[in-house]
Amino acid sequence: MSIPLLQKVRVGAYIMRQHMSGNKRYPLALMLEPLFRCNLACNGCGKIDYPDPILNQRLSLQECLEAVDECNAPVVSIAGGEPLLHKEMPQIVKGIMARKKFVYLCTNALLMEKKMDDYEPNPYFVWSVHLDGDKQAHDHSVSQDGVYDKAVAAIKEAKRRGFRVNINCTLFNDAVPERVAAFFDTLGPMGVDGITVSPGYAYERAPDQQHFLNRDKTKHLFREIFKRGNNGKNWSFSQSSMFLDFLAGNQTYECTPWGNPARTVFGWQKPCYLVGEGYVKTFKELMETTDWDKYGTGNYEKCADCMVHCGFEATAVMDTVTHPLKALKVAVRGPKTSGAFTKDIPLDKQRPAEYVFSRHVEIKLEEIKVSGKGKKVQTATAAT
Repeated sequence: MSIPLLQKVRVGAYIMRQHMSGNKRYPLALMLEPLFRCNLACNGCGKIDYPDPILNQRLSLQECLEAVDECNAPVVSIAGGEPLLHKEMPQIVKGIMARKKFVYLCTNALLMEKKMDDYEPNPYFVWSVHLDGDKQAHDHSVSQDGVYDKAVAAIKEAKRRGFRVNINCTLFNDAVPERVAAFFDTLGPMGVDGITVSPGYAYERAPDQQHFLNRDKTKHLFREIFKRGNNGKNWSFSQSSMFLDFLAGNQTYECTPWGNPARTVFGWQKPCYLVGEGYVKTFKELMETTDWDKYGTGNYEKCADCMVHCGFEATAVMDTVTHPLKALKVAVRGPKTSGAFTKDIPLDKQRPAEYVFSRHVEIKLEEIKVSGKGKKVQTATAAT
């Protein structure tokens, strides 16, 4: 697991404080989405299908830092949209690091080299570059030729300057285990410090609805990948060993939606980063008014096939804290790649999906119209 010692110590101390205080619901990483505007249109993305007045919205520097303070998670992942399109992003990153929070700045890397002078290497800062596979696989995933080459060039330049760089890899049902393993083999020589990997979530607004993985296919895929890399130990993952073991079908986990709460231009998103069923004004309101039992695998149809790290990494971390010897054993041997899968959560009592996207868009558009922000923000965007 390629997580720096400083981060392990600070996050570990945070977890132990929560554990000792008896707090059972607390965030590990804030998912901060200060904009939805992007300069790519990826096949599996369900985050950017909004009308222009919403795409033109931005969380301000003050709003971003207020969210960090409200949530108080030790890690902040800045996503989008493309965060580097946000004019105040350098100030946002500096403000978060000043609070001794670890910042993962997600990017598709198209603007990374151009914007790199705005940032400095820091123990609290990580570039998280979207890279879904080799050149052919990644360019197909993002629906644009040449993006892989730009991402690799940006990664190499960032490493030359002394930055820490991870890649964020999302896999779909057309992933070929041999090719994924070969791709992972290229990342160490490239200088990549850590890999974050997950199966793609089946966003209802994603352009391509045909290539999302179900749970059974996810487990088979990851076992086939891991067995081609010495049970995954050949590669540096920026994830817990227990989460990787879960991906391979060896752990039965319920998700922990409050582990990675999301703050977007709509507000604090209920119930999680992936499923937007409602929005509230404060983190406290999110934690106290969300009916958590309505969501998760076995409870809600939209959650049935989800095995994404933002829902299950926090569960895996809690399992590690509770069962350290089991976690140590998994860390030493790597994810198990043979034998029967553990029994999964039954889906026969899950409630049907509710489709509320259009309603939330209408509410936000009316809010923008009333406040008169749409035109002003659009002008600012045009100058970006």
